[in-house]
Amino acid sequence: MAIVIDQKEKLFTLHTAHTTYQMKADRLGTLLHLYYGRRTDDSDKSYILSYRDRGFSGNPYEVGKEIKTYSLDVLPQEYSCYGTGDYRISGLKVQNEDGSQAAALHYREYRMEKGKYAIPGLPAVYADEEEAQTLEVILEDVVSGVEVHLLYGVLEARDIITRAVKIKNRGAGKIILQKAASMNLDWTSGEFEWITFYGRHVMERNVQRSRLVHGVQSVGSVRGTSSHHYNPFAILCEKNADEEKGACYGFSFLYSGEFLMETEKDQCSQTRLICGIHPDNFAWELQPGAEFDAPEVMMTYSEKGFGGISRNLHKTIRNHICRGEWKEKRRPVLINNWEATYFHFTGEKLVSIAKEAAALGVELFVLDDGWFGKRDDDNSGLGDWFPNEKKLGCSLKELAEKIIACGMQFGLWFEPECISEDSDLYRSHPDWAVTVPGRRPSLSRNQLILDFSREEVQNYMIDRMSAIFAETRISYVKWDFNRSICDKFSYGLDAERQGEFAHRFVLGLYRVLETLTTRFPHILFEGCSGGGGRFDAGMLYYTPQIWCSDNTDAIARLKIQYGTSFGYPVSAMGSHVSAVPNHQTRRVTPLATRGYVAMAGTFGYELDVTRMPEEEKEQVRKQIKQFRKYYHLIQYGEYYRLLSPLEGQCTAWEMEDPEGREALITAVYHDVEGNSAPVIVKVQGLKREAFYQAKLNPDDMEGWSEQEKECFLEGLPYGYKEGEKITGAALQDCGLAIPDVMDAFQAWQIHIVEV
Repeated sequence: MAIVIDQKEKLFTLHTAHTTYQMKADRLGTLLHLYYGRRTDDSDKSYILSYRDRGFSGNPYEVGKEIKTYSLDVLPQEYSCYGTGDYRISGLKVQNEDGSQAAALHYREYRMEKGKYAIPGLPAVYADEEEAQTLEVILEDVVSGVEVHLLYGVLEARDIITRAVKIKNRGAGKIILQKAASMNLDWTSGEFEWITFYGRHVMERNVQRSRLVHGVQSVGSVRGTSSHHYNPFAILCEKNADEEKGACYGFSFLYSGEFLMETEKDQCSQTRLICGIHPDNFAWELQPGAEFDAPEVMMTYSEKGFGGISRNLHKTIRNHICRGEWKEKRRPVLINNWEATYFHFTGEKLVSIAKEAAALGVELFVLDDGWFGKRDDDNSGLGDWFPNEKKLGCSLKELAEKIIACGMQFGLWFEPECISEDSDLYRSHPDWAVTVPGRRPSLSRNQLILDFSREEVQNYMIDRMSAIFAETRISYVKWDFNRSICDKFSYGLDAERQGEFAHRFVLGLYRVLETLTTRFPHILFEGCSGGGGRFDAGMLYYTPQIWCSDNTDAIARLKIQYGTSFGYPVSAMGSHVSAVPNHQTRRVTPLATRGYVAMAGTFGYELDVTRMPEEEKEQVRKQIKQFRKYYHLIQYGEYYRLLSPLEGQCTAWEMEDPEGREALITAVYHDVEGNSAPVIVKVQGLKREAFYQAKLNPDDMEGWSEQEKECFLEGLPYGYKEGEKITGAALQDCGLAIPDVMDAFQAWQIHIVEV
């Protein structure tokens, strides 16, 4: 069984295939955390707890005045509270009606059921009765009537445990939740490092590894979204952990708004991790009888290093977070007109791009910003979601039909959460914009935020977008959000409830997305926020892919997609081939290299194909065929990071068939050195006893002279030539040589097949 309960001892043990998690309610009713790590037995692990008089660590009144060795300030807890004598970072902070800020939670009861719990209005991992079990542990504060339901979802085969919290006010007076974290996890020992992912617009999810020192360390966002700047995913690991080995814990927050992940190494060198909604802009009123649902955290543990964590999360996101018909359906190769035309296009120009792209094998044309209202730049028009027929030269429906007649599907860009001051919608409903009364608003990209915390705003956007979807044959929507939120105030909330705005905004966004994706299940929705400003597992519940970054430079994308891969699968990463010199970095890279980097994602193009020379068009045809050929590996294979873009001269990654029959390795030289050392990668997965052959894509030698090809092929490392076989054990233990760099930013794609 995944969940084992000793009712007499109030001992709860959760098992997955390779991990165990244990907690226990002690004689005072405190729910203590005992263990999370490698799978072990069901025996009571409370023997590891140490009880000492720590000094200046308070003792609960209930233990008696003579006992000074029991203190919540040092005991490992499942859900810690502010104001109980625990001076560490805490999960729950409540303001009672009398103004006091105390809540002491004690165990009351538990419930268990088959299947995985759901959370009203919020994304959550889903699984059926055969795949998961749910444990609900109920704690209460008998003085205030605050009731806390700790929810645990156990996906045994996936090595995933989820956590969420429901808080109920069973008292007679109102309370204010000032902090309501989704999880608390304590370790009584261990020297840890943590890996977080920081960034900025057009350079998201850079990898940062830090030693946990005494005190508090945190990452988070108060920008209204999960943000470009810190991602709501982190890894806690032992000091020697790497890609292939070492104990690691992964934590992914299924939430697209303001968040806080914080750690504290305390006076006794114990470690605590808290994850939840950021408390700085949060104050939630609960009247008697009311409830609050905190978002979900997905946890996983692996002794196979960062790679083990990643693969656990990748499978779970693909199979238990992403939903709808696009969960497993092959996604179309698309072309987006943004970097081809920006705002400056006509309907005729768009059709010419679509016609040329269709001839190359592209399947979906996406019309980006500028098709609606008065919208020739970013100063006006947002909110007026009515096609500009003068600019298009026809109706949107007619334009779509022209593009569909080229053999393409048709997609549209939207930015539903923003509004321009110069728009008919703003002139009609200025109170729908997020502004502070009596103050000039802060602008970003010359636009304001549309108040999605208000139901009438949500309903308006649902109706307006539904009307467009119903009238026009749309197969794809790019859902963008191009600024952070400030001036946080809603004209739809009373003064004492303004602290609810940021979370209500996210709940409103989720309601709109849930309604539209349910109403129009055939449409493929792609999330976006200036690229990767809202790249989180919460958004993937509604949009199975997210535009990874507005930076389309292939070499910069190596770092961005590398960092993203730690917590998110390739199938979620929107990635395109763009023109050179690149529009963000001015760097010039080969078309083949741009293609291979984009293939480590959903794959598409963002350039004007009508201006490409014929030899490049032929390359595009071959790239699309190559992507389709290996789609099963790219989108569904086991993902391995082989060489990092943060060091050396070459970045390499592998997608492997779960059955071990084949693998696809992509290697990109991100730096060029004279007389460079050979590059060796240790291939992962595969069957040790089987024989394999490595095959290069002959198109990687496009444009070479016959003499250059002959010389290169003659000097290839062992295993590439016809008839040369290597065992899986040799590929794993000794490695495979990557062919030498021949040109700046050279890339190779190597198909390893069982023979």
